[in-house]
Amino acid sequence: MEDKKYKKNLLMYPLGTVGRDMMYVLFNSYILTYTMYTRTLTNAQLAAITAIMVGARIFDAINDPIMGNIIERTRTKWGKFKPWMLSGVVLTSVVIYVIFNSKLEGWAYIWEFGICYFLYSITYTMHDISYWGMIPALSSDGDKRNTYTSRATLFAGIGSTLAQILIPMLTAGALALGGSSRVAYGRIALIIGILAPIFICFTVFGVEERQDDMTKPAKPLSLKSILNTFTKNDQLLWITFIFLIQQIGNNIVLNGIGNNYIYFEFGYDGSLYSLFTTVGMAATAFLMIFYPAISKKIHRNDLVKIMGIIGVLGYIIQLSAGLLLAATTLKFYIITIGFMLANFGQYGLYLIMMISIINTVEYNEWKNGSRDEAIVASVRPFITKLASALVVVITSATYMLTKATNFTNQISEFEQSVTKGLIDETTAANSISQVINSTSSLQTNGLLIAMTVLPCVLMLISCVLYRKYYILTEEKYNEICKELNEH
Repeated sequence: MEDKKYKKNLLMYPLGTVGRDMMYVLFNSYILTYTMYTRTLTNAQLAAITAIMVGARIFDAINDPIMGNIIERTRTKWGKFKPWMLSGVVLTSVVIYVIFNSKLEGWAYIWEFGICYFLYSITYTMHDISYWGMIPALSSDGDKRNTYTSRATLFAGIGSTLAQILIPMLTAGALALGGSSRVAYGRIALIIGILAPIFICFTVFGVEERQDDMTKPAKPLSLKSILNTFTKNDQLLWITFIFLIQQIGNNIVLNGIGNNYIYFEFGYDGSLYSLFTTVGMAATAFLMIFYPAISKKIHRNDLVKIMGIIGVLGYIIQLSAGLLLAATTLKFYIITIGFMLANFGQYGLYLIMMISIINTVEYNEWKNGSRDEAIVASVRPFITKLASALVVVITSATYMLTKATNFTNQISEFEQSVTKGLIDETTAANSISQVINSTSSLQTNGLLIAMTVLPCVLMLISCVLYRKYYILTEEKYNEICKELNEH
């Protein structure tokens, strides 16, 4: 009976995140690109958008442990996770449809952008914390937990990879839906906004989780209890800090700098960036599938070292090809292969960090007497969003330093002219090609350095800190679980 439940959960739980991660990629990776290529922005407006994104993501990061605390104290016949999953996904779908179908311009659009961005921060947190917070409630067995985590990240990867491939392909260049970026993004937002609630229903209606703590009366919401969970758990504090450093470097390429580099260096063709991300992320599929088996053979500390070496090699290949070779097809493929290796290393570290965060639940119970699953689980999205806020600052600063917006504004004007029927698609494509050809090494090399050197340095720092300060090795974790079971 238990084995049948495990197999069912292993299918239904991961399916729920496919649509969620498509929403995440659309909003977090492409909202700035969408804005830059569908609106003409002044420096003041770009600064305002940057401030909104940073403010909203910091607010979102702070809100994560609060949401985790609320979920921890939720008591319903459906459990504490599922009500927040379903309602959060539906509300997020509404928000992304509204912002990606906006017809406002100038400062009116900036105001709408700000309102929708903060609403997205709240609604996405509702289902993100509850979804990942469910893993400790599915099993306390280390191997099963590894399998749940890797399987969920596999399906999350399927959703995010599909989005990373299709969104640029269908929004820039000859394959743009409706002939322009603005129409294309609106249609994609509608499709993803429908798919996400459908996928989350697999988890909501198909998963059975442990509800041992549901018999205990819910404690009142307490900011002090959130703070205590962090301050009294030294391993949670360390892994939070290490994960933050790693995630800043990990997110730089796919949050705007990568696609602008590809467009400026090789042409305004979304299919090229789709190929870049497809090949670049293909190697991660190997880890998504085989990480549980690998983790049984190689200790996490050794894996951290291996992933760091692979990542460094990938960044060196990208930087060398980018600076030394002419903008040819060969250069594109070498840079793409370099990105694949770098992304392999970074994704391997991400999986290790995920497991390391979740394992602090038992450490917390062993040391402080309470599991606080949802609060601990809120660390992952908390750090991801805090890191993304810092990435926005890095991205916008890079655009300003390289004067990239001078060129994206010109492209945006041609995109808007197509939408309004003032020019045809062929004329727009030719004009955009002229804009791309007028870029210089300031733009291309500046973007290249930002997407290779900085991520590499941050990745190395996170590897060193992990191996030195995170002490919950496989052996230590098993000892803790054994002691908890004996009591």
